[in-house]
This record gives sequence, structure tokens and C-alpha cells, in this order.
Amino acid sequence: MDWIETVAYAQDGGAGGAGLFPLLMIVGLIAMFYFLVWRPNAKVRKEKTELITNLSVGDEVITVGGIMGVVTKIEEDIVRVRIANKVEIPVQKGALNASLPKGTLKSLDE
Repeated sequence: MDWIETVAYAQDGGAGGAGLFPLLMIVGLIAMFYFLVWRPNAKVRKEKTELITNLSVGDEVITVGGIMGVVTKIEEDIVRVRIANKVEIPVQKGALNASLPKGTLKSLDE
């Protein structure tokens, strides 16, 4: 019946602490989180805010859904985008993904 018995040994007290390693691990994880997650997201948010604030009529834009068009009217939260002749769609400003260089859409028509 020795297989049922368990033996418990007392752990040695040691020098009174694990040292500096756990602290370095926490600092390393925080640094990784900053450089891999927070910093790139902040950069993307800043670029998108600049895009929305600098938006003007005649700019060529692309939406999050991939629709390309020319801005025809800017309202408070809505932008009217012309995607074809006599076809305009309302798009929320937050759904704009990028601004295209002038003449991009004309070069696609050719």
C-alpha cells in the first residue's frame, strides 16, 4: 500500500526572495506590449485623425470596404463620395481608410 502514501518535504527557505528576475520579466512584457501593440495603434489612429481633419472636396479616397471615389460634399459626420457618373453614396467619416493621390481614379478609367 505504499503507492497510496505521498511524501511531503518542506521547502528550503532560501535567501528570502526570488531576486530581480520577476521584476525584469514584468518590465520586459510591458515594453513588448508598448512596442508591439500600443505604439502602432496610436500611429494608425493619428494618421486616420489627420485624414479626416484634412479632408476636402475633390479628394480621392478609399473606404474600409474598398470602395474608391471622389469626395463631393462634407457634412458633420457624413461624406458624400462619387463612385461613378451620377452615383453618390453617403459614407461615415470613420469608414474612410486612406486618401489616394490626385489622378488615381482617372488613370484607372483609361
